[in-house]
Amino acid sequence: MSIEVVHYKEEMGRVWDKFVWKANNGTLFHTRKFLSYHPKKRFEDHSLIFKKKNRIVAVFPAVLKKIEDHRVLISHAGASYGGIICGEQLPIRLAFDLVHVLLDYSVSQRITQIIITLPPVIYDRQPNHYLDFALYQNGFHYQKREISSVIPLDFSVNAILDRFKPEARTAYRKAVKSGIDVRETVDFQSFYTILKTNLALRHNVVPTHSLEELVKLKQIFPQYIRQFGAFKNDRMIAGVINFICNDRVVLVFYISHDAHFQKYRPINSLFFEMIRWSVEQKFKFLDFGIFTVQEKPNWGLAKFKENFGAMGIFRDTFIKQF
Repeated sequence: MSIEVVHYKEEMGRVWDKFVWKANNGTLFHTRKFLSYHPKKRFEDHSLIFKKKNRIVAVFPAVLKKIEDHRVLISHAGASYGGIICGEQLPIRLAFDLVHVLLDYSVSQRITQIIITLPPVIYDRQPNHYLDFALYQNGFHYQKREISSVIPLDFSVNAILDRFKPEARTAYRKAVKSGIDVRETVDFQSFYTILKTNLALRHNVVPTHSLEELVKLKQIFPQYIRQFGAFKNDRMIAGVINFICNDRVVLVFYISHDAHFQKYRPINSLFFEMIRWSVEQKFKFLDFGIFTVQEKPNWGLAKFKENFGAMGIFRDTFIKQF
């Protein structure tokens, strides 16, 4: 097998990120540049590099947590996706070898549980399920299978409205007639106020990121974190924050609107412009994120996203107990 496991160190950051951006399944969330925005005391980093003949063949962003009596290796607790990030080509034999090495390493470190959330298959340059299969064949099982709403961007800008259902087309045209102006903006404060209010009222939760963290991420990744706002008389009444995960997929991370201006249908106008922008930038998919929580569907949210042509794909989390 001759695969060597090396602990990640900070001085390896540039080499790690270069590998991730060229990898088959690498995303923004797997880069050290992204993961480093977390305060150092938030997680105990336990990321690994897999080498064969002194060449990197995979990386494994991960943290180590103590949960009850278990030493748990999680890939990754500080990002939407983790997993074993592999080179541009992944033979099935290598997929199995990497899983075997990870398991042997975990046993040697007295790790008693591994949790891995893989990027959905649309993020792959060459879609395959070799890693899923290798994990399953080596005792991993699904901890949960969430469903993410995705729009394949296999159409022209002129065909966007054809993909909308009648209800969404009508709402978009109403937004246009109402004078809703959609544009890219760096006014995170205005959007965050809308987002925080909405989440508190609807779900009694707070955003995943603080305002300061979002601003910091935008500073770190000015071209990869993009915010669009819907404005009425120059006042932001709705917005979205997109994470450009790789050269194939844009992930809509936050969506929110001011309920007082719902009658203008600003979200419909925002979605149209986001889809237009994504098509023009030649992305392959627009990922609207999950509409399930612990595998329970939010039927209203699913239908709303389907109105814009979205369909569901798995976002899988695997677990193995030793």
